[in-house]
Amino acid sequence: MNVDHELIFCIVNAGYSQTVMEDAKEAGARGGTVIRARGTADPEAEQFFHLSVSPDKEILMILVESGIKDDVLKALHHVAGLDEESQGIAFSLPVDQAIGLSS
Repeated sequence: MNVDHELIFCIVNAGYSQTVMEDAKEAGARGGTVIRARGTADPEAEQFFHLSVSPDKEILMILVESGIKDDVLKALHHVAGLDEESQGIAFSLPVDQAIGLSS
């Protein structure tokens, strides 16, 4: 599947979205949208991953050109990995159509 854009989702503990977005912009992203959310986890998952889950989350949605997706994800890993205070995860999904974008 050949797509021009990818949508990166980055889910972090509340309070870290600005730092994460700054790193994404340094890697070429132009901006994003933050949604406040609430996480859930069972105690077994917390023990397995050796982390405590903060229920207050922020979800960043960052639409990027496919050519810079890997760079942005790598930048997010450094600031928002599970080993960081933000305890974030990031993933991308292909976008087959987008309107309202300016060059």
